[in-house]
Amino acid sequence: MPEQQPGPIDLHTHSSVSDGTETPVELVAQAAAQGLSAVALTDHDSTAGWGDASAAALVQGITLVPGMEMSTQLEYASVHVLAYLFDPEDADLAAMTARVRSERMTRAEAMVGRISRDYDLTWADVLAQTTPGSTIGRPHIADALVARGHVPTRTAAFESILHWQGGYYRPHYAPDPILGVELITAAGGLAVLAHRAPAGPSACCRTRA
Repeated sequence: MPEQQPGPIDLHTHSSVSDGTETPVELVAQAAAQGLSAVALTDHDSTAGWGDASAAALVQGITLVPGMEMSTQLEYASVHVLAYLFDPEDADLAAMTARVRSERMTRAEAMVGRISRDYDLTWADVLAQTTPGSTIGRPHIADALVARGHVPTRTAAFESILHWQGGYYRPHYAPDPILGVELITAAGGLAVLAHRAPAGPSACCRTRA
Protein backbone atom coordinates (compact mmCIF):
# COMPACT_ATOMS: atom_id res chain seq x y z
CA MET A 1 0.00 0.00 0.00
CA PRO A 2 1.54 3.33 -1.04
CA GLU A 3 2.47 5.73 1.73
CA GLN A 4 -0.07 8.52 2.17
CA GLN A 5 1.28 11.89 1.12
CA PRO A 6 0.89 14.81 3.53
CA GLY A 7 -1.56 17.54 2.65
CA PRO A 8 -0.75 21.15 1.76
CA ILE A 9 0.88 23.48 4.26
CA ASP A 10 0.85 27.21 5.01
CA LEU A 11 4.03 28.63 6.50
CA HIS A 12 3.04 32.31 6.71
CA THR A 13 -0.01 33.24 8.78
CA HIS A 14 -0.98 35.98 11.23
CA SER A 15 -3.41 35.79 14.12
CA SER A 16 -5.06 38.49 16.18
CA VAL A 17 -1.86 38.59 18.24
CA SER A 18 -0.55 40.84 15.46
CA ASP A 19 -2.52 41.94 12.40
CA GLY A 20 -4.67 38.88 11.69
CA THR A 21 -8.40 38.66 12.33
CA GLU A 22 -8.65 35.18 13.91
CA THR A 23 -7.33 34.14 17.31
CA PRO A 24 -4.53 31.52 17.26
CA VAL A 25 -7.09 28.83 18.13
CA GLU A 26 -9.44 29.92 15.35
CA LEU A 27 -6.58 30.13 12.87
CA VAL A 28 -5.46 26.56 13.57
CA ALA A 29 -9.03 25.27 13.38
CA GLN A 30 -9.49 27.05 10.05
CA ALA A 31 -6.26 25.53 8.72
CA ALA A 32 -7.42 22.05 9.71
CA ALA A 33 -10.85 22.62 8.15
CA GLN A 34 -9.13 23.56 4.89
CA GLY A 35 -7.27 20.25 4.86
CA LEU A 36 -3.80 21.55 5.69
CA SER A 37 -1.37 19.08 7.24
CA ALA A 38 0.76 21.82 8.83
CA VAL A 39 0.51 25.53 9.56
CA ALA A 40 3.07 28.02 10.84
CA LEU A 41 2.01 30.83 13.14
CA THR A 42 4.20 33.81 12.21
CA ASP A 43 2.83 36.85 13.99
CA HIS A 44 4.76 40.11 13.72
CA ASP A 45 7.57 40.27 16.30
CA SER A 46 5.67 38.06 18.76
CA THR A 47 5.42 34.48 19.99
CA ALA A 48 2.48 35.22 22.29
CA GLY A 49 0.15 32.98 20.29
CA TRP A 50 2.31 29.87 20.37
CA GLY A 51 0.76 28.33 23.48
CA ASP A 52 -2.85 28.54 22.35
CA ALA A 53 -1.96 27.51 18.80
CA SER A 54 0.01 24.48 20.00
CA ALA A 55 -2.86 23.27 22.16
CA ALA A 56 -5.31 23.77 19.30
CA ALA A 57 -3.04 21.88 16.90
CA LEU A 58 -3.11 18.83 19.19
CA VAL A 59 -6.91 18.93 19.26
CA GLN A 60 -7.18 19.40 15.48
CA GLY A 61 -4.55 16.80 14.59
CA ILE A 62 -2.46 19.24 12.59
CA THR A 63 1.25 20.03 12.80
CA LEU A 64 2.10 23.48 14.14
CA VAL A 65 5.35 25.12 13.04
CA PRO A 66 6.16 27.82 15.61
CA GLY A 67 7.41 30.98 13.97
CA MET A 68 7.44 34.76 13.82
CA GLU A 69 7.72 37.48 11.20
CA MET A 70 10.54 39.76 12.30
CA SER A 71 10.56 43.42 11.31
CA THR A 72 13.86 44.69 9.92
CA GLN A 73 14.84 47.83 8.06
CA LEU A 74 17.28 48.35 5.17
CA GLU A 75 17.75 52.09 4.64
CA TYR A 76 14.23 53.23 3.68
CA ALA A 77 12.87 49.76 2.88
CA SER A 78 11.02 47.52 5.32
CA VAL A 79 12.30 43.94 5.07
CA HIS A 80 10.33 41.24 6.88
CA VAL A 81 12.12 38.02 7.81
CA LEU A 82 10.26 34.83 8.72
CA ALA A 83 11.79 32.96 11.64
CA TYR A 84 11.00 29.30 12.27
CA LEU A 85 11.74 26.84 15.10
CA PHE A 86 13.84 29.19 17.21
CA ASP A 87 14.13 29.30 20.99
CA PRO A 88 11.56 31.88 22.16
CA GLU A 89 13.51 32.35 25.38
CA ASP A 90 16.75 33.34 23.65
CA ALA A 91 17.69 36.53 25.48
CA ASP A 92 19.08 38.52 22.56
CA LEU A 93 16.25 37.76 20.14
CA ALA A 94 13.60 38.28 22.81
CA ALA A 95 15.11 41.64 23.75
CA MET A 96 15.15 42.80 20.13
CA THR A 97 11.56 41.80 19.42
CA ALA A 98 10.43 43.41 22.68
CA ARG A 99 12.13 46.63 21.60
CA VAL A 100 10.48 46.52 18.18
CA ARG A 101 7.05 45.92 19.74
CA SER A 102 7.59 48.86 22.08
CA GLU A 103 8.68 51.06 19.18
CA ARG A 104 5.62 49.98 17.19
CA MET A 105 3.33 51.03 20.02
CA THR A 106 5.09 54.37 20.44
CA ARG A 107 4.80 54.96 16.69
CA ALA A 108 1.13 53.99 16.69
CA GLU A 109 0.35 56.39 19.54
CA ALA A 110 2.16 59.20 17.73
CA MET A 111 0.25 58.51 14.51
CA VAL A 112 -3.07 58.49 16.34
CA GLY A 113 -2.12 61.82 17.88
CA ARG A 114 -1.56 63.26 14.42
CA ILE A 115 -4.67 61.70 12.93
CA SER A 116 -6.88 62.90 15.80
CA ARG A 117 -6.20 66.50 14.79
CA ASP A 118 -8.30 65.94 11.68
CA TYR A 119 -10.42 62.87 12.46
CA ASP A 120 -12.46 61.73 15.45
CA LEU A 121 -10.13 58.98 16.68
CA THR A 122 -8.68 58.12 20.10
CA TRP A 123 -6.06 55.70 21.39
CA ALA A 124 -8.89 53.87 23.18
CA ASP A 125 -10.49 53.28 19.76
CA VAL A 126 -7.30 51.56 18.61
CA LEU A 127 -6.94 49.46 21.76
CA ALA A 128 -10.51 48.27 21.25
CA GLN A 129 -9.32 46.59 18.03
CA THR A 130 -6.58 44.58 19.77
CA THR A 131 -6.33 41.50 21.94
CA PRO A 132 -4.15 41.16 25.07
CA GLY A 133 -0.49 40.87 24.11
CA SER A 134 -1.05 42.12 20.56
CA THR A 135 1.75 43.69 18.55
CA ILE A 136 -0.02 47.01 17.96
CA GLY A 137 0.50 48.58 14.56
CA ARG A 138 -1.09 50.36 11.63
CA PRO A 139 -3.61 47.55 10.94
CA HIS A 140 -5.24 48.24 14.32
CA ILE A 141 -5.38 51.96 13.56
CA ALA A 142 -6.95 51.06 10.22
CA ASP A 143 -9.58 48.91 11.92
CA ALA A 144 -10.33 51.75 14.35
CA LEU A 145 -10.77 54.14 11.42
CA VAL A 146 -13.19 51.67 9.83
CA ALA A 147 -15.11 51.31 13.10
CA ARG A 148 -15.39 55.09 13.34
CA GLY A 149 -16.72 55.24 9.78
CA HIS A 150 -13.86 57.31 8.38
CA VAL A 151 -12.97 54.69 5.73
CA PRO A 152 -14.89 51.66 4.40
CA THR A 153 -12.13 49.06 4.70
CA ARG A 154 -8.68 48.42 6.15
CA THR A 155 -7.25 48.56 2.62
CA ALA A 156 -8.81 51.98 2.06
CA ALA A 157 -7.20 53.23 5.27
CA PHE A 158 -3.76 52.12 4.09
CA GLU A 159 -4.30 53.71 0.70
CA SER A 160 -5.25 57.07 2.20
CA ILE A 161 -4.88 58.13 5.84
CA LEU A 162 -2.20 55.57 6.74
CA HIS A 163 -0.19 55.72 3.52
CA TRP A 164 3.54 55.68 4.21
CA GLN A 165 4.00 58.84 2.15
CA GLY A 166 1.21 60.67 3.96
CA GLY A 167 1.47 63.34 6.60
CA TYR A 168 0.26 61.10 9.41
CA TYR A 169 2.86 58.40 8.88
CA ARG A 170 5.77 57.91 11.25
CA PRO A 171 8.50 55.23 10.93
CA HIS A 172 9.58 52.97 13.77
CA TYR A 173 12.88 51.34 14.71
CA ALA A 174 13.73 47.91 13.35
CA PRO A 175 17.13 46.18 13.16
CA ASP A 176 19.19 45.73 10.04
CA PRO A 177 18.18 42.56 8.12
CA ILE A 178 21.59 40.96 8.59
CA LEU A 179 21.38 41.48 12.35
CA GLY A 180 17.88 40.04 12.29
CA VAL A 181 19.05 36.90 10.49
CA GLU A 182 22.00 36.55 12.86
CA LEU A 183 19.73 36.80 15.90
CA ILE A 184 17.34 34.20 14.50
CA THR A 185 20.07 31.71 13.61
CA ALA A 186 21.86 32.25 16.94
CA ALA A 187 18.57 31.31 18.62
CA GLY A 188 18.57 28.03 16.69
CA GLY A 189 16.04 29.15 14.10
CA LEU A 190 15.71 29.19 10.33
CA ALA A 191 15.44 32.60 8.65
CA VAL A 192 13.56 33.08 5.36
CA LEU A 193 12.78 36.29 3.48
CA ALA A 194 9.04 36.86 3.94
CA HIS A 195 8.37 38.68 0.68
CA ARG A 196 10.07 38.34 -2.68
CA ALA A 197 12.12 41.39 -3.62
CA PRO A 198 10.49 43.03 -6.69
CA ALA A 199 13.80 43.85 -8.38
CA GLY A 200 16.03 40.92 -7.54
CA PRO A 201 18.17 40.30 -4.46
CA SER A 202 18.54 43.27 -2.17
CA ALA A 203 21.84 44.66 -1.03
CA CYS A 204 21.51 42.91 2.32
CA CYS A 205 20.94 39.54 0.64
CA ARG A 206 23.95 39.97 -1.64
CA THR A 207 26.07 40.98 1.34
CA ARG A 208 24.88 37.99 3.34
CA ALA A 209 25.62 35.64 0.45
